[in-house]
Amino acid sequence: MWALLSLAVGSFGIGMTEFVVMGLLPNIAADLLPATWASSPEDAVAQAGWLITLYALGVVVGAPTIAAAVAKYPRHRVMLGLAAALTIGNALTFVLPSFGLVAASRVLAGLPHGAYFGIGALVAADVMGPGNRAKGIAFVLTGLTVANVVGVPFGTFLGQQFGWRVAFLVVALIFALATVMIALTVPAHAGDPGRTLRAELSALRVGQVWLTLGVGAIGFGGFFAAYSYVASIVTNVAGEPSTIVPIVLIVMGLGMTVGNLVGGHLADRDLRRTLIGGLAALIVVQVLLALTAGWIVALGVFLFAVGFVSAVLSPTIQSRLMDVAGDNQSIAAALNHSALNIGNATGAFLGGVVIAAGFGFVAPVWVGAVLAASGLLLAIVSLRLETRSSLSRALS
Repeated sequence: MWALLSLAVGSFGIGMTEFVVMGLLPNIAADLLPATWASSPEDAVAQAGWLITLYALGVVVGAPTIAAAVAKYPRHRVMLGLAAALTIGNALTFVLPSFGLVAASRVLAGLPHGAYFGIGALVAADVMGPGNRAKGIAFVLTGLTVANVVGVPFGTFLGQQFGWRVAFLVVALIFALATVMIALTVPAHAGDPGRTLRAELSALRVGQVWLTLGVGAIGFGGFFAAYSYVASIVTNVAGEPSTIVPIVLIVMGLGMTVGNLVGGHLADRDLRRTLIGGLAALIVVQVLLALTAGWIVALGVFLFAVGFVSAVLSPTIQSRLMDVAGDNQSIAAALNHSALNIGNATGAFLGGVVIAAGFGFVAPVWVGAVLAASGLLLAIVSLRLETRSSLSRALS
């Protein structure tokens, strides 16, 4: 249990570094892009949104390449190295002076993200034993969801009061703690000496892997389109002061925490129904969010619901991807986070596009509903193709 807790501390840091930017976009934009901010705060916030996109792209690139390259090495040592790399990447975000250099540090900080979760999920699944894989994955992901209850609102508050960089100093310290805890508590956990980079990448020849990645990338883009601009929705649409933003983030984080635990149980019971039902529910709650965003109470209720549903989907998609990838478990577990962060990049980018185009701060939520609907369509196609393939094999 201590080993899983150590991994969860690292996932707490990942959740904080990934999502705290979203609550501090106006602060970052005003500090790093002062000229743009002076002429058009909306343009400055949209440009600062690239920090979210660049971090996500770092995850997309790093997850499959790092996970595949280190599959043959002992997993406890790999996890130690990844936690140390996350410490360094976030320390650079804290100290680097310009927007361009901070942007580069966000790419570097994102590189170990997917491999950390992917390999950590394999360790957790082994610890939990057969029939409890999704619960093990959900346990590691609990750190991420708790970060949205505690870490992100706290980091947002610190960033608003003492400067946005302080939030990333705290993140770097959390990763340093995780590094020490992993070194002390995670037991020796052998890798697979026979696995090579080429063998792991063979998972990308499986059509169902690509379809499942598409479900995660496009469907989760719907979540990130809304989440990326929460601070601006609270202040510009609901008309509340910026001090309300951390409270709203806590509410959304509570939804994510509960949803993650529920999702682990539901996915172990019936993965298919959880996947389809979760994506359909994400469409509904995003539409309701868009229609009621001007009222702070309704905004809080439906942001909780968006957080809950998206977190139900997270261990579900992770388990689905591991099912369809066969023997290539290391890269499959990591590719899930590539997919989710393609969704992060896509959602943040498209949300910024519609804001910059003058459609207002609610527009990203509508974009999110469309992306979630597209993810649902892909999931239906994937499951139907799998059913047909199973029937063909049974009849042959």
